[in-house]
Amino acid sequence: MKILRILALWLSLLAPLPLLSGCGYNDLQAQDEAIKAAWSEVLNQYQRRADLVPNLVSTVKGYAAHEEKVLTEVAEARSSLGKLQLTSDTLTNPEQFEAFSRAQAQMSSALSRLMVVSENYPQLKADRAFQDLAAQLEGTENRITVARNRYIESVQTYNLTVRQFPTNLTAMLFSMEVKPNFTVTNEAEISTAPKVDFSAP
Repeated sequence: MKILRILALWLSLLAPLPLLSGCGYNDLQAQDEAIKAAWSEVLNQYQRRADLVPNLVSTVKGYAAHEEKVLTEVAEARSSLGKLQLTSDTLTNPEQFEAFSRAQAQMSSALSRLMVVSENYPQLKADRAFQDLAAQLEGTENRITVARNRYIESVQTYNLTVRQFPTNLTAMLFSMEVKPNFTVTNEAEISTAPKVDFSAP
């Protein structure tokens, strides 16, 4: 009789296990960790770009010192990135995420203008240090694109799981909400063709 009670107790404890396997909790946890890893890589690549900026500005300044406005914009963009306090809450706080995205867009825009300025200075373009930095910056921009794409895919998978039935019930139970994703910060700027000026400075 005692053995039957122990067996019944074990069966009552084990009976809900098949139901738990379909609740999606483990999938949500795995996808959340994938997002965190992808986000870390995004931050890593943006930091790599920020680390290149002082050397790039310094090299350009040697040839194009009177392009003070562009050089100042790059320095200010890098400074505003340094002021951002990124925490693990950034991924769940749309305002912080948006501020981060805006600051990175500002840096991208400033660097684009800096590279356009360099087109007006043949001696600068021929400088070996500048060529190396420009190549590193181009490679870094490609890495940023890849890292952002991986993050976007991870967030898409997670957000879909959070919103689909029946895992949405588990997500609600454990307060797991959709995560913010990268968006286009200025659609008008993207749809406008860049102006190219081949005239001498």
